[in-house]
Formats: sequence, structure tokens, C-alpha cells
Amino acid sequence: MEPTVPGPWDDGMTPTSDPPAATPAARSETPHLNEVALVGRVSVAPERRDLPSGDQLVTLRLVVDRPPERGATRRRVDVIDVACWGKRLQRTALSLHPDETIRVEGALRRRFFLGGGGRASRYEVEANRLARVTARGDR
Repeated sequence: MEPTVPGPWDDGMTPTSDPPAATPAARSETPHLNEVALVGRVSVAPERRDLPSGDQLVTLRLVVDRPPERGATRRRVDVIDVACWGKRLQRTALSLHPDETIRVEGALRRRFFLGGGGRASRYEVEANRLARVTARGDR
């Protein structure tokens, strides 16, 4: 019997064989994908920051409604940080106002930084495209 490699589908107790996608050859042929598309509302005015490196970063927070659960009386949302690095994206982000509905496209990134308690990290969406979904007058 060939040795098996536990995976997320394995309970660790029952011997299983790897599915074809888990073999090293299949992994190298499977393209990885990191694409994010969100539609939500801007929660507060976007903020520009000057970083120690000399770069500028514009960030905003996006509130995205979750689909309602059956029988739920409360609305559930996710609050997602969005980072804008390019000058054009930064101009667009800085023109946004709270409660505007926008579409964000980009990639999920994990950013490391020094916080009060030492090294910390957070996930955010690094935007490569921003677009208003509602016109300014519709707010």
C-alpha cells in the first residue's frame, strides 16, 4: 500500500489516497488564482497616508452585505479594507464619499507591519480597479 498524504478533506484517521489534483505534477499544472470582486458601500471617507518608504497609500473601508440567512432578523455585513497604490486609483478613491456604492476589483493581500504589540498583519484587498455603482446624486 502506498503512503498517503493527509489533506483538508482527510479526518486524519481514515487512510485515503490523494485526489489527482493533490499530486505534485498536478499542482504545478494547476494555475493559482487571486482575484477579488466586491460591491459594497464606502463606510468613511478614504484616507491618504505617507509611508516611511516615501510611498503614498490611499485606503478605504468597504461594507459588504452578506446574503440573509433564513429566519434571521439582523443584517450581517463584512467590513473590508481596500488599499489603492496607483496614482489614478488614489485619485478615484479620494473622490469617493461615505455611503456611495462602489465595485472593487483586485487581489487579496496580507500586509505585515509593526504595531504596538510588535509585528502584526492584516488582510486587505489591493485594488486594481474602482468604479461607482451609484451616481453621486443617488446617495
